Amino acid sequence: MGSKLTVHAVVLDTVVARHCRGKGVGAELVATAAEEARAAKCEWLHVDFEEHLRSFYCDVCGFSETTAGLIAL
Repeated sequence: MGSKLTVHAVVLDTVVARHCRGKGVGAELVATAAEEARAAKCEWLHVDFEEHLRSFYCDVCGFSETTAGLIAL
């Protein structure tokens, strides 16, 4: 039996020009990334963020908090 491959997508360093911040541009970028990942048949969209961005990614963009691991190199 073959195993099913789970495909993941990752959002890194969403950046919006300072004069465009607070206008929904970043949220639209993330929403577009989610739509495109879904269209590409990805099953999961991951994001890594600094603490001060938690509200943006979790409250505004709808990401759920998960447990993850990290190794500093």
